[in-house]
Amino acid sequence: MIITSPLLGAAPGVRHAFFTREGGVSEGIYAGLNAGVGSNDDPAKVAENRRRMAAALGVAPEHFLTVHQVHSPDVAVAESPWAAASRPRADAIVTCTPGLAIGASAADCGPILFADPAARVIGAAHAGWKGALTGVLESTLDTMERLGADRSRVVAAIGPLIRQPSYEVGDEFVARFTAADPAYAAFFAAAERAGHAMFDLGGFIRMRLQTAGIGAIDDLGIDTYPDERFFSYRRTTHRNEPDYGRHVHAIVLDADA
Repeated sequence: MIITSPLLGAAPGVRHAFFTREGGVSEGIYAGLNAGVGSNDDPAKVAENRRRMAAALGVAPEHFLTVHQVHSPDVAVAESPWAAASRPRADAIVTCTPGLAIGASAADCGPILFADPAARVIGAAHAGWKGALTGVLESTLDTMERLGADRSRVVAAIGPLIRQPSYEVGDEFVARFTAADPAYAAFFAAAERAGHAMFDLGGFIRMRLQTAGIGAIDDLGIDTYPDERFFSYRRTTHRNEPDYGRHVHAIVLDADA
């Protein structure tokens, strides 16, 4: 049910989890641990899945926090629990409050978990191509520093996401990136189809983190598209399924550290 980053797992006073589909109660196309409140799954089953995820991290369900993700560079600061109906519209959460599990929802996009154990500041970011390109990773680090972190001490773990062999895009997508910086052409490889390329989202995320001056990076290297342990928006699309499940990958500061 849980995959962890060895690097982040060695950080004192911090617990984290990259969840798979295993261990949940959802059925059909959502089979397993669907945490997507935006999916059309039975809300009671989603709530039970999220309760199990919260329990795995040692927090109450109301302390298992996510935002309404909008593919933006915006960051919410969590100081106390918020109701599901009043979730901030953002794509990252940062906190220095022990006992609040903060999570990034994903089903191909990049979930990144951050920690500065010395400052006891953590973050969770959702980085699809748009968020990564427009600065959600840098915004997360900026917000962590406002809470007392030092980015040179921050450890980041890049979780399961769609990888280059599975991520075919059109030339207009490539043009959007190279217009921002011609050097970004390095993150695209030739595709079999003319007018298309294969995008290295994981490599792009790593580069942005390195350029931002982060202390250490761990990449799990998992591709959500071929790996049936994970929900995948693109796999669902290719199968003409009507909807898809979502993961929440989360991190929490120990209350007794």
